[in-house]
Amino acid sequence: MPTASGHTSAILASKVKGTVVYNETGEKIGHVEDVVLDKTSDRIMFVALGFGGALGLGEKFYPVPWEVLDFNTEKDGYIVPLSKSELEAAPAYELDELARDDGDFDDMRTQSYEYYEVDRDW
Repeated sequence: MPTASGHTSAILASKVKGTVVYNETGEKIGHVEDVVLDKTSDRIMFVALGFGGALGLGEKFYPVPWEVLDFNTEKDGYIVPLSKSELEAAPAYELDELARDDGDFDDMRTQSYEYYEVDRDW
């Protein structure tokens, strides 16, 4: 399915990782640290958006539903409909927590989808 701006639906995960994420005003708010996949349903669970910290210390990772990101060719990055303060208030975790216990994190996933007001896809 194409994204909101009509871009192709097929993309390599290696191209997504490291991509800068901006808010709608063009402010850089983070980067895609990784893509978390659900091996049993063959779906993207969410994108791990890295934000905050300095020199890799204190950075938190926000599980953002894939549907929230929209690629912008002019920015060569993703745009999310969030301000910096809205992102700071979102559920955040350490990176290793995003795939702990082989995916036993339904509460984390549910909280994230509810926070970003995205319908569950599982």
